[in-house]
Amino acid sequence: MSDLRPFIADLPKAELHVHHVGSASPRIVAELAARHPDSKVPKDPEALKDFFTFTDFGHFIEVYLSVVDLVRTPEDVRLLTFEVARDMARQNIRYAELTVTPFSSTRRGIPEQGFMEAIEDARKAAEAELGVVLRWCFDIPGEAGLEAAEETTRLAVDLRPEGLVSFGLGGPEVGVDRPQFKPHFDRAIAEGLHSVPHAGETTGPRTVWDALTSLRAERIGHGTSSVQDPELLAHLAEHRIALEVCPTSNIATRAVADLDLHPIRQMAEAGVLITVNSDDPPMFGTDLNNEYAVAARLLGLDERGLASLAKNAVEASFLDPAGKRALADEIDTYTANWLRTPGR
Repeated sequence: MSDLRPFIADLPKAELHVHHVGSASPRIVAELAARHPDSKVPKDPEALKDFFTFTDFGHFIEVYLSVVDLVRTPEDVRLLTFEVARDMARQNIRYAELTVTPFSSTRRGIPEQGFMEAIEDARKAAEAELGVVLRWCFDIPGEAGLEAAEETTRLAVDLRPEGLVSFGLGGPEVGVDRPQFKPHFDRAIAEGLHSVPHAGETTGPRTVWDALTSLRAERIGHGTSSVQDPELLAHLAEHRIALEVCPTSNIATRAVADLDLHPIRQMAEAGVLITVNSDDPPMFGTDLNNEYAVAARLLGLDERGLASLAKNAVEASFLDPAGKRALADEIDTYTANWLRTPGR
């Protein structure tokens, strides 16, 4: 594992399942908390380690929403977004599809146009100054119901920012059936957005089937329980429907009991297109580089295997064809140069 970390650190990567607010580092969360002293979120980055220790998925959602409440102005949105990109650049993430929940911000009083301008300004600055290409997935917070679905759809379709490529569904799965959101996904898909709902993280494979049939999912967020249904695994593999796997997240939220029991091995053995992602990295004490190291151990990967894993994310992304070719070629060139270096 330790021998692979230097290779992973400089490996060009894409990330497909990472949340906007959930990517706020302790430094940024503390800065936002200091701006808004009425918040219960700790203002000391060290104290945030205990704050980000979750008892279960419900507790994670509770803590997550308390951090969402720190983002109250377009200036907060811009700061958060650019700093997330800065952390990505440090990991050699070249391209990321960042899951954004605009409903959580606009319902707290951030002007919707100001929100769009803030994320777009940060996106353009990140590409120009940091070399990180950002694209957006607007997701429905499922726990907020159909009102949130209608509002998210309106924001995505009527105020569509330039960087928006996909439409998702997050939040708790228990008690939040996927089919009820079909009209909203149908509208988003009709407007050219890709469908990428969460499913099968804390519920069974039926939720994944619902995401595929009702929401026409092109990728599945998590999909952890897919391994319980061989027919589902075969369907995912045959149609190259990628799973956005987040190993450390699954342990932190208790969706999976033990990392050594994580179903990523069964997914790989079934031939499913796997991508590895960090989900809400600072909240889970991880980053994408660490998730690659975890995947290397669980799947027994060497440098070539890790390069193939990185290229899976490129294949499953919504990057344009020329961008996909360029990033895949960069991964191949980096790997070839690494392996031909004497002593490696």
